[in-house]
Amino acid sequence: MRCKGLKGGLKWLLLLSASIAATAADNDKTRFEAKPAAAYPHHQTSEKVTIAAQIAETDDETREAFGKLNPNRYGVLPVLIVMQNDSPDAIKLDHIRFEYIMPGGEHVESTPAADVKYIHGTRAPNKLPGTIQIHKKVKNPLDVWEIEGRSFTAKMLPAGQSASGFVYFQVDQPSAAANVDISGMTDPVSGKELFYFEIPMSGK
Repeated sequence: MRCKGLKGGLKWLLLLSASIAATAADNDKTRFEAKPAAAYPHHQTSEKVTIAAQIAETDDETREAFGKLNPNRYGVLPVLIVMQNDSPDAIKLDHIRFEYIMPGGEHVESTPAADVKYIHGTRAPNKLPGTIQIHKKVKNPLDVWEIEGRSFTAKMLPAGQSASGFVYFQVDQPSAAANVDISGMTDPVSGKELFYFEIPMSGK
């Protein structure tokens, strides 16, 4: 009986150790926290709502949010969106739209975060802007938890609250002369579409 007790205790210790190791591994994931919207160089305020758009292009710019992965190496530009609602009313965001507008007027719609891991190849030369290249049977470097885990997912923004997260655009080469357009925000009571934001990526 004593040996059986020792074996049981050993089993319990092994399970405890495994649990501690799993927790430690989870804690090892890099932490990312957005700054207030007004703290970013590219932001606009309308009707007491401030929205910032900040691209993450270089390894230094992507490291805090995505660790060793730089999505730009695979033709995906992450753009951090930070929203601050200082108006007295809530804003509905379930139909919000994000577009990356190139200097020549070309519109690239954001790719849903859940689809990013299926994007295949690096900067395909004949790829149409905004299209998704899918190759579901092959895991690629974009299949990491940070892509969806740090995406913009807010569906409602109450008065006095903020929301943030990344949206993703398939662009071969980001441009300092591009704009990030944000639309589709609505009044939760009337359903009426609210203001439209056009945030230039040029200037500081």
